Amino acid sequence: MPPRFAYWTILAGGLPTAFRAAEREDLLPTFKRIQEKHPDAEMKWFARGRLWASPDEAREQAARGKPRERRDRNWRPGGDHRDPREEHKAAARARNQAGRRERFERKHRAVARDRTSAPTTGNGSEDRASPSAPRHRRDRKRAATTRPDRKRRQ
Repeated sequence: MPPRFAYWTILAGGLPTAFRAAEREDLLPTFKRIQEKHPDAEMKWFARGRLWASPDEAREQAARGKPRERRDRNWRPGGDHRDPREEHKAAARARNQAGRRERFERKHRAVARDRTSAPTTGNGSEDRASPSAPRHRRDRKRAATTRPDRKRRQ
């Protein structure tokens, strides 16, 4: 059974007992029996960590309480309500952006340099150093591991 956070309880000698119920009528027979031995016994409503005379009093007090402040998603506990890591995160974002920009420029400078320095024959072979050079790393590795005395299948 899940714990209850608002219930009626019996106090005997100023201390709470283990008797609890959601409805006051459920506790009345037990309350009458306890009052025979403890005339100072009383029944109180427990809600929000406090004892109240009735649920109405608890609701009334909650309604009169201070209004809750609205917090946006950037709210943080503490004095100035800011994320202490924000300046480090911003610096990392700037570094990452600069690195991406540099890699992009380096890549496109190399591609442009290759296109301008390579002689064009018009047959599309300017992308490779020679027509017989392997195109992929896998093909280069295979070409390097084949024994020269054996013929390669084609």
